[in-house]
Amino acid sequence: MVTELATGSPSVSRIRLYGRICLWAGILGAASGIYLAVVPPVVGPERFSYPLDTTGHQVIQAWFAVQHVGLILGLLALPAGGALGSARYGRLGLYVAVAGLVVLTGAEVWAITAAEAEMGSAQLAPLDTAYGIASTMAGVGLVAAGIAAVRSGRWQGWARYLPLALGIYVFVPMFPAMFGPFVAARLAITGWMLLFAALGWVLARHD
Repeated sequence: MVTELATGSPSVSRIRLYGRICLWAGILGAASGIYLAVVPPVVGPERFSYPLDTTGHQVIQAWFAVQHVGLILGLLALPAGGALGSARYGRLGLYVAVAGLVVLTGAEVWAITAAEAEMGSAQLAPLDTAYGIASTMAGVGLVAAGIAAVRSGRWQGWARYLPLALGIYVFVPMFPAMFGPFVAARLAITGWMLLFAALGWVLARHD
């Protein structure tokens, strides 16, 4: 199924299916971000698992890894959904973005093992690097794919700008928010998830 989406020749029903998966992955990802922003903390902010204890952290990180797969499927449906037109740089950018989300998924799994680490510790340095590389790849790739989508004009209205918005959002406001208060970072990620939900909604209505 993924191969068909990557080559741009799946059925309409499959594009809609992957769109629905992306839609719900985005909605549930946004809900998870809000939950982390408002849940009463059970550990101090010096713990990597903050605001959750070790078990809660491990559970939600495993969920994030699963949820990211839904986002990846939404991106893979973009060429088949006609958004990118025929520009090669658009598809190349899309695959860079997908690779970034794959690395991000791996980082979420890796983070399961770091629940009890201290913030700023040497143990977290390579994990932080992985998060940074993954996010940068996703952002740069989506900007390239988004430019192709805007120039192709295959999608109309606000949907035409969705892939580009997903890429720009990584750099403004999400990256700056990562260096701010915890709640601001969670809410910024929540906004990104809502953009993915919007992408899924458009793909779910594809004809």
